[in-house]
Amino acid sequence: MTITAKQLFPRSAFVGFDTMIDELDRISRRSGDIFPPHNILKTGEDQYLIELAIAGFSEDELEIEVKNRTLTIRGQHKDNGREYIHKGISTKQFERQFRLSEYVEVIGADFSQGLLAINLEVIIPDNHRPRKVEINGSQTLSPQLLNEEIVNESKKSSTSSKKSS
Repeated sequence: MTITAKQLFPRSAFVGFDTMIDELDRISRRSGDIFPPHNILKTGEDQYLIELAIAGFSEDELEIEVKNRTLTIRGQHKDNGREYIHKGISTKQFERQFRLSEYVEVIGADFSQGLLAINLEVIIPDNHRPRKVEINGSQTLSPQLLNEEIVNESKKSSTSSKKSS
């Protein structure tokens, strides 16, 4: 019997984690699906490689799609009319999915000698990268509320308009 995420993490104990619990549940339901065999390698600080062993498939029988941070690889073997006495190389239809983290992008894919290699990279936008903030040592800034600036500017403009009249 497979234990699901909903059994391990009852929804009554977690508020706002529905998506995460659904994702864990989906993963636990598919945990027994081992075809096609695959490797996940870390090839650099922000680079990954997914390798799938799909001997017997040709490039035109494969489809790779990225949608809503989910990488999906599908294989549909086209029957070539051969009569097999023994068939040990599986060419059954498959669909393998990988959930990608927020900034992981698929860079490209290569297919050679029965291995499909998909290159991934973590690409963090500039506005989310760490940055240094300089300290203004000679200037002293007094703490000010955001809306205080607008109030002070409107007081200055009303005072200057009174002086000019």
